[in-house]
Amino acid sequence: MSVAVAALACAFPGEAAEAADTRDVLLVGNNWDGTADVLDVPSYERLRRINIVPDLEERQMENLLPTRAPFAIFVRTMVGEGHDQMVDDLYVSKDGRILYVSRPSFDDVVAIDLANGQIIWRTVLTGVRADHMAISPDGMRLAVSTASAAGPNVVDVLDTATGTIAGTFPSGDTPHENNYSRDGSLIYHASIGRIYTPLDDPAMDATKGERVFEIVDAQTLQVLKKWDMGKKLAEAGHPNMSSAVRPMALSPDEKWLYFQVSFFHGFVEFDLEHERVTRLADLPLSDATPARREDYILDSAHHGIAMSGDGTKLCVAGTSSNYAAIVHRDDFSYRIHPLGARTYWATTSADGHHCYVSVAGDDTMSIISYDTEQEVARVPVGDHPQRARIAKASTEIFGAPSPANRGRPRSLSLRVARRPGSRLRLSGRLGLPAGAGSAACAGVVRLDLRRSGAVVAQAPARLRPARGRCAYAHTFRVASQRGRRLVANARFTGSDALAPQRASARAIRVRR
Repeated sequence: MSVAVAALACAFPGEAAEAADTRDVLLVGNNWDGTADVLDVPSYERLRRINIVPDLEERQMENLLPTRAPFAIFVRTMVGEGHDQMVDDLYVSKDGRILYVSRPSFDDVVAIDLANGQIIWRTVLTGVRADHMAISPDGMRLAVSTASAAGPNVVDVLDTATGTIAGTFPSGDTPHENNYSRDGSLIYHASIGRIYTPLDDPAMDATKGERVFEIVDAQTLQVLKKWDMGKKLAEAGHPNMSSAVRPMALSPDEKWLYFQVSFFHGFVEFDLEHERVTRLADLPLSDATPARREDYILDSAHHGIAMSGDGTKLCVAGTSSNYAAIVHRDDFSYRIHPLGARTYWATTSADGHHCYVSVAGDDTMSIISYDTEQEVARVPVGDHPQRARIAKASTEIFGAPSPANRGRPRSLSLRVARRPGSRLRLSGRLGLPAGAGSAACAGVVRLDLRRSGAVVAQAPARLRPARGRCAYAHTFRVASQRGRRLVANARFTGSDALAPQRASARAIRVRR
């Protein structure tokens, strides 16, 4: 084996905390618990568990009234698997101080003061069950799906400052997913129909009701375009598929839509410019997959899809098969991660490098790297996590992240002659100050390789005790042209005790 070695050195300085009013967090709504976990990013330590139902006794009494009891019982028995649904969706205000939550069993949205846990405002929706939400990029509007028992099904658009319903727009039966465009001018909306009925045979599809995908003007709330995706699928040569659009993901340029439909193990690619289905991604079943369509939970084969920040990969929650999948957008090749229990949602980290998958079946969150396509962490949360959202939380309320968690990446300039298929190993050590035990090594060094400013590979490298220091190492596989320059960046996250220490890094080219 031929080895070429380049020795390097870098420093991880103990920087003063940046002047910022917010910090990155991951919000996890624990539906059956009636709580929300606020997790630090990137350590994923729980900063706080928020009680979403401080008014629980009052709401339960209200659900005993004749006007509410039938709907509360319906939600518990037909949708909640015997549980009240207390947290469906959740977002945080732009200043990081207010949490907005939709609560299905109470058909409302509440704004909760994160400083004291008190409800600031509560809005009862125009339907009978609150569902998915979306918050506008400026933080001023919430689009909330609300199913109706009789009459039109709509999406209520709320003013986040007051909770006032500023307007509505029409939907199909059982309004579901909402997404704002990046510039806030459009709302992408889909309805899923009567997913709670036992009439799941394709021959009975018409009994599921009207299911539509809509593009809505976010200012006027006028429906600009509306399609029946079942018909679009049939036009593309895929008959007898459901029209019920489940979670969706948009490409960075918002020209392509990727969405899941009921009973389908995979997702659909849709060209928004030419208004046609272009491809289907077929993903595998597992031993856990129900044999009968009637046994799928709320018609969900898969429920949860997200896209990496660079738009090259998708992350899929294989709900009925207990896995997550990372799928390459170009050829739909995939890697399956069995997670051992029912998965329910997928969302992408703020930096675009990780996918967060809620594993409702065992009350955990799975953190998966888009680059390495490996699970890098599994975090316990509350009972039946469903929606997970990224957010900025107030540092006045949650405290500032430690300098160790915010270290600026330090560049290691490498010029390595390699052949395609060779491997590049980065390794190094962080010094332990006097008196610090090996427990201080419970941290992560996040490594990435860049060419011309673009990330070509990244991975977390966990620290481990080694001869009085904390060592890390990772081997990359990166195809490259001979002599092309790569820049390695390292960001340390972990114990404050290690922040001022120096670390060496060594790049080793290993050729087969």
